[in-house]
Amino acid sequence: MDVTPRPPSLSGLRRSYVGEPLLESDVAADPVAQFTTWFQEALEAGLPEPNAMVLATASADGRPSARTVLLKGYDEHGFVFYTNYESRKGRDLAENPWAALLFPWHPIRRQVRVEGKVSRLSPEESAAYFASRPYGSRIGAWASRQSSVVRSREELDARYAELAARWPEDPPVPGFWGGFRVVPREVEFWQGQLDRMHDRLRYRLDGPLWVLERLAP
Repeated sequence: MDVTPRPPSLSGLRRSYVGEPLLESDVAADPVAQFTTWFQEALEAGLPEPNAMVLATASADGRPSARTVLLKGYDEHGFVFYTNYESRKGRDLAENPWAALLFPWHPIRRQVRVEGKVSRLSPEESAAYFASRPYGSRIGAWASRQSSVVRSREELDARYAELAARWPEDPPVPGFWGGFRVVPREVEFWQGQLDRMHDRLRYRLDGPLWVLERLAP
């Protein structure tokens, strides 16, 4: 008898999107201001972790990779996150300093896409944020050789315990850890609409100016 699990049917997952129209006349002149408005509305809607974003990178030979990270700050200069520089995403960005971000705010039928060039934060900026993290997270940054193979959970826990004993109060900033800033070249705001006729407004940097364009859904 064949006991191979069969994929579940996806036909029942269809849904309709109904949202407020997203019109050119209603958005801000620059994408950071518009992102601030939408981010505040995501907070007010009670979305869990609205700062969670999918980060997509690619290696020098074009092999893509994506994962969820947390936005830790943003301004007119870009979108900031922190990681281990020796992780896969860190290695990708060292080889190919371009990335894409996606904020999937499904409960409010919205998403934001960001594409841009990536640069490291200064050591001073990374150190300031590292000092603000909980003690356990700072030890964890040392304990995890992110993206490397670990023989067992016990090995990982033992390394954490060893480092906590070495620095019982104030661990220093690891030299292999710090922040990245995604400097946007394109930012797209997507608002779900009925019959898949979604609104997509894209800000595209043209020299020093942002050009606003509507994209077909």
